[in-house]
Amino acid sequence: MRFLLTCFPLIILALTSWANTDSLLYELNQVIINQGQYVEQKQQRILHYREMLSSEMSELELFQVSDSLWFEYSSFQFDSAFKYANKMLELAEEMADSPRQAEAKLNLAFIFRSAGMYKEAYQTLESVNASNLPVSLWVRYYESMGRTYFDLSSFNDVDYFVESYGNLGNLYLDSALSLTEDKTLQFYRLKGLKAEASGNYREALYLFHQIIEQFDVSRHQKAMAFYSLGKINRALNNEEEYLDMIIRAAIADIQSATKETVATMELAGYMYEQGAIEAASIYINQAATDAKFYGAKQRVIQVSSLLPLIESAMLLNAQDKSKKLLGYLVLVSLLSLLIVLFAFIIYRQNQKLNKTKRSLSLAYESLKELNEKLIESNTIKEEYVGFSFAKDSEYLHKLEKFKMEISKKLIEKRYDDLKYTLKQFDIESETARLNRKFDEIFLKLFPNFIADFNAFFKEEYQFKLDENKPLPTELRIFALIRIGITEHEQIASILGYSVRTIYNYKNKVKKLSVLSSDEFDVQLMGIKAFE
Repeated sequence: MRFLLTCFPLIILALTSWANTDSLLYELNQVIINQGQYVEQKQQRILHYREMLSSEMSELELFQVSDSLWFEYSSFQFDSAFKYANKMLELAEEMADSPRQAEAKLNLAFIFRSAGMYKEAYQTLESVNASNLPVSLWVRYYESMGRTYFDLSSFNDVDYFVESYGNLGNLYLDSALSLTEDKTLQFYRLKGLKAEASGNYREALYLFHQIIEQFDVSRHQKAMAFYSLGKINRALNNEEEYLDMIIRAAIADIQSATKETVATMELAGYMYEQGAIEAASIYINQAATDAKFYGAKQRVIQVSSLLPLIESAMLLNAQDKSKKLLGYLVLVSLLSLLIVLFAFIIYRQNQKLNKTKRSLSLAYESLKELNEKLIESNTIKEEYVGFSFAKDSEYLHKLEKFKMEISKKLIEKRYDDLKYTLKQFDIESETARLNRKFDEIFLKLFPNFIADFNAFFKEEYQFKLDENKPLPTELRIFALIRIGITEHEQIASILGYSVRTIYNYKNKVKKLSVLSSDEFDVQLMGIKAFE
C-alpha cells in the first residue's frame, strides 16, 4: 500500500506527459492536413505587396515594398527571396544609399546561409560598407557574421576549424550584444544563441523560455525558439521536453508557412529511432516537400540521407504484415468456406505490395541519382570554399606585409626603393599561381577529366598535356563550365579575358569535336567526379 502511494504521483505525471505529447502530435497532424490554408494566407500577403509595386513609386518606396516581399519570401521560397534582395540592392545603389545597400546585402547573406551557400554568404557580408551604418544594422551585421561562422563550424568536420569558427562566431555575437539593450527580445535571442553554441545549456534554456513567455513573438520566431529549446533539452537528456518542443516548433513552422525548416525532419528522425515508422514517413515526406519547395540544397541533402532509411523500414513493415496475413490464411484454410475470400485478400495485398516495391525502387533510384549530384556539388563547393578562405587569408597577410614595407620606406624617405618594392608585387605571377592551384584542385576532383574530354575529339585534335604544365586556357574554360560556372562574363572575369575571347575559344574547340554542340554540352556535364 505504501509503495502504491509513493508511485501513484509518478504514474499520474507520466500519463499526463504522454497525453500531452499525443495531443500535440494530433494537433501537428491536423496542421499538416490544413497546411494549404496557411500557404494561401502567405500568398495573399505576397500578392498584396506585389500589387503595390508600380513604376510611379519613388525608389525609396520601391525599396521598402521589395523589403517586405523579401521578408515574406525569406523562409518561403529561395529564388523569389533572392530576386527581391537583389532588387533592393539595385535600388540602393541607384540612390547611392550606403546603409540601404548594407541592408540589402544582409538580406542576401541571410538567404545564402539558409540555403547552405556559406561561401556566398561570407563574401556578401565581407562586401558590406561598414561606414555610416545605424546601430540596428551593425547588430544585424555582427549577428549574421556570427551565425555564418557557427554554420561553418557545424558544417566542417575538422576539429581545428570547428573550434576556430566557433570562437569567431562568439566574438561577433559579443559585438552584437555590446550594441543591444538589455532584456529586449533581441538581447535574449542573441544571448541564447551564444549560450547554446558555447554549450551553456542551462543558461540557454532560461533565455529561450524568456522569449516565449515575455514577448508577443510571431509564429516563425516562436518556432525558432521552440526548436532551440528542443535541441538543448536533448543535449541535457530531457527526452520528453525535447519531443514536445520539436513538435511545437513543427506546428509553428507550418502555421507560419515556413518552408526553410528542420523541425519536421528532426521529428521524423526521432520517430524512426523510436520505431514509429509510419509517423516518421509522414514527417520526412513533409520535410522533403518543404525543402523542394524552398529550394535549399543543404536541406535536400539532409532529407535524402534519411528518406531512404524510413521508406525501406516502411517496406519491411509492409512485408512483415504480408507474412502475418499469409500465416492467418494457413490457419483459416481449415474453414473451406473462407479460403476463397482470404486468397483474394492476399492476392490484392501482394499486388499492392509489388506496386509499392516498384514505386519505392524508382523513387530510391531517383533519390540516389539526386544524392550523388548533390554530394558532388557539395564536395566541389567545400573544396573551393576552403581554397577561397585560405587564399583570402594569404593575400590579407601579403597586403599587410606590403603595406608595412611601403610605410617604412615612406617614413625613411627612401622613395627610390619604392619602385623596386612595387615591382615585387607581380600580379601576373600571382594570377598564374592561382590558376595553377585551380587546376590542381579541379584535377583532384575530376581525375579523369582530360581523358574523358579527349574522347570528344579525333586523335589529331586531342589535348596532349605535360604532367607538370598548367591546363591550357581552352581546357580551363570547360573545367569552369563543368563545376557550374556557365556565364561567359563570369568565366572572362575569372580568367582575365574578354567575353569575345571566351566565346571564340569555346566555338573553336566545339567545332573540332565529333559531337554536336548539344551533345557536347550534355557529355561535358556528365563527366564524373571522384572516380
